[in-house]
Amino acid sequence: MTTHTLPALVLEQAQRRARTLGWILALATAGLIFDGYDLVVYGAVVSTFLRDASQIGPVTPHLAGLLGSYALFGVAIGALAAGSVGDFIGRRKVMLASYAWFSVGMALTALSKDSNQFGWMRFLTGLGIGSLVATTAALVSEYAPKNKKNLFIAITNGGIPLGSMLSALLAIAWMSSLGWRGMFWLGALPLVTLLPLAYFKMPESIAWLVAQGRLEEAQNLSLQTGVPLPATPNAAPSATQRSGFAGLFSPYYLLPTLVLGLMSATGLLLVYSLNTWLPELMLRAGFNAKGSLAFLAVLNGGSLLGAMAASRAADRWGPKPVVAASFTTGAVALVVLTFNFPLAALLATVAVVGLGTSGTQTLIYGFVANYYRTQVRAAGVAWCAGFGRLGGLGGPILGSFLISSGLELNLVFYVLAGLGLLGMGLTLCVPMSRSEAHQGIPQMFD
Repeated sequence: MTTHTLPALVLEQAQRRARTLGWILALATAGLIFDGYDLVVYGAVVSTFLRDASQIGPVTPHLAGLLGSYALFGVAIGALAAGSVGDFIGRRKVMLASYAWFSVGMALTALSKDSNQFGWMRFLTGLGIGSLVATTAALVSEYAPKNKKNLFIAITNGGIPLGSMLSALLAIAWMSSLGWRGMFWLGALPLVTLLPLAYFKMPESIAWLVAQGRLEEAQNLSLQTGVPLPATPNAAPSATQRSGFAGLFSPYYLLPTLVLGLMSATGLLLVYSLNTWLPELMLRAGFNAKGSLAFLAVLNGGSLLGAMAASRAADRWGPKPVVAASFTTGAVALVVLTFNFPLAALLATVAVVGLGTSGTQTLIYGFVANYYRTQVRAAGVAWCAGFGRLGGLGGPILGSFLISSGLELNLVFYVLAGLGLLGMGLTLCVPMSRSEAHQGIPQMFD
């Protein structure tokens, strides 16, 4: 080999790596777009069930709430289950199974004949959604360049609010012609679109193969993708070598695992409280129906754009101070909502609230994915998504309690701001990162 061929080889490797990262980012984001669509589409069709008993039988508001919660229970269980196997069988297999699972679940939901079948199908669909959320951040973190890990995770998790907005827009445009069953059939499209592409273009995690001792497979995949091999983690303390949840809850990781779980639960409690009840709160503040829904759209838009910007700061200064600052920003913005500002200023403030709530949750997933070493990374993200979902389940209940208790509107916002401060405090309690880089082990892409 001559010296003239070296630049060409380096360029070819860089091109292969860029193509690999492009496919991973595109497929992971697309998966979470469908993920967000599947989780929110129920809200677009529930009014049909409440008013037309010919669809799935009589549906009362209480039953509608239960049907809405089934998918969230499924998400929590699916996320925890994915963490149990993702660190043992690999990221790719879990992600492909998740695409197929939630697509079939959406199709079966569209075929439901009564509310009982509908509820069970929503639960089963949630299992696939939860396992996908838990695994995507782990794979993206293990392929992303070292200085862009939080940004890449923010981009992919941005698919969730994008999918949420897409479900609302499609319902406005097509609900009258497709009906509620058609809306769920749309959610099954990954089975014939995303899944085949991912089968051929989504690689296994090289870092996971190395951690499993499958070095020959890792070397071959490194040549195919242009992504360099990570260092073999032989310098880690033996007590931390257990994989999955066994490693996650070992004495070495126990404290940060508990704190990160509570931090995620607090964040999702705040997220689901606002996403469920913000329109009603703004109605009570004197805005009309369309105006109150505009606040919800701005909230999600602020979370998407804010998380992108904050993720760049997290890559530069570390996720811990940025997550703490984001929680604090959301708390302050919630207090500012109680001021008598003009509409434009209130909308801008709600966008900041979006950054400090849903945007913070995106940053938390990046924080967790980069906090743990490879052998427990999927379990760590799964714990964050699964245990945190308990907070999500409590969000609508908390909002309902605050409103039904007769509290003044300002006091409701103060309570929610208190949750933001609690999240900030929990973030500051997370110990120093215990990933490979902090155990004397070189990380990928130094």
